[in-house]
Amino acid sequence: MHELGVVFHIVDEVEKVAKENNVKHISKVTLEIGEVSTIVPDYFRDCFKWTTDKSEIMKGCTLDLIILKAMTYCENCKGTYETVKYGKTCPHCSSDKTYLITGSEVNIKSVETDDE
Repeated sequence: MHELGVVFHIVDEVEKVAKENNVKHISKVTLEIGEVSTIVPDYFRDCFKWTTDKSEIMKGCTLDLIILKAMTYCENCKGTYETVKYGKTCPHCSSDKTYLITGSEVNIKSVETDDE
């Protein structure tokens, strides 16, 4: 379960920024997760809760996940298409000269605080 390692990294980053800005409590974190990022949202939520419950700054913090659609670009026809639906082969021209352009990322989109 690599979700725990990703959660540790995110919590470390959020705590670091909170401390740099004298924030006492983080109430919500919003993440963008690509649909082919290999992150399982339910596992991730469980790991996030377990980890943040051990953090003074993030205890009780809520998590909002935004799932980003995976899109692939075809070098042959210059089109884009849904990766999960069609895989590596372009549905427009049947080329396999394609590459993923979105959908594998994990981004911290926003962090909310209770502080005034």
